[in-house]
Order: sequence, then structure tokens, then C-alpha cells
Amino acid sequence: MAPQRLTKQFTIMLANAGAMVLQTGADALLILLDGSTDWEKLKQAVPPQVEQVIVAADLEEDLQGAEAHGLLPLPLNKEKSPLLERLQHALLEAVADGFLKSDGDVIAIYSGFESQKIDSISHIRLDDRLRRLTTRDLQRLESSVPLKSLKTVIDLASQIGREGREGKKVGTLFVVGDTRKVLQHCKDSGFDPMRGYKRESRSLGDAKVREDIKEIAQMDGAFIVSAEGFVEKSRQILEVSHANLTLSKGLGSRHWAAAGISQITKAIGIVVSQSTGTVRLFQNGETVLRIEPMDHAVKWQEFNYEPPNPDAPAQ
Repeated sequence: MAPQRLTKQFTIMLANAGAMVLQTGADALLILLDGSTDWEKLKQAVPPQVEQVIVAADLEEDLQGAEAHGLLPLPLNKEKSPLLERLQHALLEAVADGFLKSDGDVIAIYSGFESQKIDSISHIRLDDRLRRLTTRDLQRLESSVPLKSLKTVIDLASQIGREGREGKKVGTLFVVGDTRKVLQHCKDSGFDPMRGYKRESRSLGDAKVREDIKEIAQMDGAFIVSAEGFVEKSRQILEVSHANLTLSKGLGSRHWAAAGISQITKAIGIVVSQSTGTVRLFQNGETVLRIEPMDHAVKWQEFNYEPPNPDAPAQ
């Protein structure tokens, strides 16, 4: 990606966005970039009273040097994704990394109309957007599964809930951690598409593997994921008791299975609801986290922009 030039317009946008942070009492300024830029000049263009300046870009290498200038780098790994998805992901990651509070406000600037040209400002309130997804919640769950693995599975589950597959809604279940004990309560529901693959070909850190998982998720059965983020088995039926569980009305068999396996092991169950796309996390037999589909929760939408017609009469 070509560097993003710090043009006069970009500099003015930075100053105005910084002023908005101060005027509204927002928690941070989020700058969604299309590439690297001059970090020193960027920092100078923001009013010094703005303490939290988050710089997000698709590639980690585009953010090299940002932290040394007092900026908070946020790699998205969302190259070529639509603007709305990049913004949503930036907010989700900023909360998960502790840069933003889940009930906070942020001023965001980004290229809304034309790539490589910062031209848009939004004031975004997160309280009803990201619901209960907070760093504290994730760190509490980290006692059994590393935060990195949890974030990877949560992100994948959220994508499945939001996107479905081939125009159809998809529900599925991931069981993460305490794999040896979890497998004692599993049996195959049919052919396991992950069987026989080498360990590196089962890593959820690999984008191709995540795409494969989205395909398999259309079939019955749970994904058994190690604490390190490797899919050990897919299409598994969980044989667990529901006798001592209490769940909300309307939750289906996947939720009961996730609650049950999390009660008798140290694993975390992550369920995507087929009907709503909502993602729920279960630990010790209880729902500990609920994440609404991002396209439902974040209500702002991409700009529908048509350039002016030069032949149209002046108004």
C-alpha cells in the first residue's frame, strides 16, 4: 500500500477531529489509514490535549514507528474489505486491546469517499454498539485460554454470525481449550473434513483455514479448538448432561451443549446463533459474554456517493 500523504486537507481534518474530541469529551481519536504516513507530522497536527490517538491500518508494517511517536497502533488485517467492515473491526479490536471502553465515545476520521484521501469525520458512541465485549471480560476468560486464541475464535464466530454462507444464516459451536478432557465427551457426527491435515494446516491464524471453517460450519457438529488456536476436530457431537444447567428461554441445543461442556471442563464454549447471529460465550455452565452481530449493532452505514453531474444546471 502506498504511503498516505499528510496533505493540507488531512492536516485540517486532524485538527478539526482533535477539537471535536475535546469539545465532546470523547475518549479517543481514531484515524483509519489506507497506508503508512509521517507519524511525527501527524502527531503535531493533533491538539496536544488529545491523549488517546489510535492509528489503524490494514497491515502491521504500515504502522511501524507509530508507537514511538506516542500513537496507539492497531493492525486490522482487513485489506480490501469494505469501509464499514474496517471501521467495525477497528472499534472491536480497540475495545479488546483496551484502547477504548465498551461504553465510550470516539471521534473517527477516514477515507469515506475516495481512497487515500481523508475526508470524513464520525462521532461514534459505543454503548449500544459493542454491548458487553470488554477487555476485562476477555481477560477474565484468559485464565483458561490465551487472549489471542479467544480473540481469533470470537472474530471468526462474529463473521459467521454476520455473513452466514451463500445467503443463508449459519449457526455453529466452537469449544476452546482443555482439549484432552473435552474429547472424552465427543463423538463424530459424520465425516470430519479436518481429519488427516497437518497441524499447521489447522491453525485458525491462517486466513485460508478460517475460510474453510466457514464452509464446514454449515454442517452439523462442533469444532474442538486447542488453547493455541488449532482445530483438533470438527463435526463433533458433545455428550454432556444438562441436568444442572439454567439457560434463557429460546436457546437451542448448541447453547445447552456449550454450557454443559464448559461446566465439566475448563473449556470455553462459543456459540453462533443461527436465528440471530448473536455470539455467546459459556464458562462454568453460564453465559459470560454476549456479542450482537456488528451489522445489527452498529447503525451507521457506508456513504452512497455519486459525483455531481457537470451538465446539471446550477441551483
